[in-house]
Amino acid sequence: MALEKEIETYKNNLAGLASSEGKFVLIQGDQVKGIFDTYADAIKEGYEKCGLDPFLVKQIQTVERIQFVSRLIKPCLTSPSR
Repeated sequence: MALEKEIETYKNNLAGLASSEGKFVLIQGDQVKGIFDTYADAIKEGYEKCGLDPFLVKQIQTVERIQFVSRLIKPCLTSPSR
C-alpha cells in the first residue's frame, strides 16, 4: 500500500502532534520533516526536501472525520440511464 510507513509514522506521533491540530505535517518514511500552517506550504517544502520520492502531507486531526461514504448514495430513480 502506498505511504504505509508514513501513515504509521503519523499515527505513532499523533500524541506529540496534537498541539498543532489543524496544521499540516510533512512526513517521509519514519521522519516528521515539519509542521506547516497551510497545505500549500507543506507540499512546497515536501518537493524541496524529498524531490520526487514519496512523502505524506496530512492535516493533523486528533479525531479523523469521514469525508465521503459512497455506499449511502442511492441511484437516482428518475435518471434517464435506468
